[in-house]
Amino acid sequence: MATMKDIADRLGISLSTVSKGLNGGQDISDSLRQTILDTAVEMGYQNRKAKRQDRRRIAVFIENMDYEDADDFGYEIVLGFRKASFRENWGVSVIPLTRDLQRRQSYDAYMLQEQYSGAFFMGISPEDPWSAQMEETRIPTVLLDNSAAPNPQVCTLATDSDAGIEMAVSHLAALGHEKIAFLDGSAGSMVSDKRMLAYLNAMAAHKLAIDPQLAVYGYFVAEAAPYHVPGFLSAGVTAILCGNDLIASGVIECCKKEGFAVPEDISVIGFDDVPMAERLDPPLTTVRQHRNALGQMAYYALYALINQVPVSSTCLRPDLVLRATTAIAKPRVALRRNDDKDSVAYVNPDLYLKTLRQRNLW
Repeated sequence: MATMKDIADRLGISLSTVSKGLNGGQDISDSLRQTILDTAVEMGYQNRKAKRQDRRRIAVFIENMDYEDADDFGYEIVLGFRKASFRENWGVSVIPLTRDLQRRQSYDAYMLQEQYSGAFFMGISPEDPWSAQMEETRIPTVLLDNSAAPNPQVCTLATDSDAGIEMAVSHLAALGHEKIAFLDGSAGSMVSDKRMLAYLNAMAAHKLAIDPQLAVYGYFVAEAAPYHVPGFLSAGVTAILCGNDLIASGVIECCKKEGFAVPEDISVIGFDDVPMAERLDPPLTTVRQHRNALGQMAYYALYALINQVPVSSTCLRPDLVLRATTAIAKPRVALRRNDDKDSVAYVNPDLYLKTLRQRNLW
């Protein structure tokens, strides 16, 4: 392990200057401080102060996710993380993650400068500068619903999409639904692709016809529904499975505007079970992610990594919460077939064709 003297020797500067650079000293230039931090990261230096009992600090970085209000998806996750870390006397900083922050400094350099021992990421985008750095980071890191190339310092945390989607499709099949559409989240998202693959596999497992025009990507917002639901209804679907509860709320409203009753004409199932799900009209049947437990598990995985236990991934089991948006299928006749540009066959053909081949449907 590199020492401050090793860094000083590499850069040809004094030990005191290296100490100032690593510990926030104000009487050196920003460029020299950045050079010291970058060299420290390159040489594998670890700040011993960050491991002291009275200085133990970890970070939660949040991007593309609401978390401040009780109805927000991220709220319970942050709460669970804080509760678990508080018991172990860790200080937790919740930091909004911006592209500007990532452009100013590398991930490892930032963590070294701020003396954080590890971090939990919620909502980081694959296109973010720090995402690529996860492949080689030396910082213990947990990623929610994201993955990195094999790195013993990085763990992936998720809810089991396969189990959750299978529960939903199985429930609908038991009610006699055969034509089930899936309105997913954003294309390019790891969690969207996992849920899309889970949907295709579940439909095949129940010997239900897979129509790629009924398996489409949207966005994780209610406003995605009007772009796709009219096409689903024209195609004669009897049920719509959604990538999250916000999408489901939009689907319910869109069905009503089109003159279809939920669940009498169309059944709807969401994913997440955020607090507003049971307040919808009618209350939403959904796949529950145990978000408080996700936060706790994120801390436990991070603590394991900090203590050099190489956790690769961990997955929590979901539940299907039955409320009032599903009912026995009411057969419907297709009026027309729509060609949806957001269909899985266009957006993610490799995933679609791979599923067909594996299931001998191609």
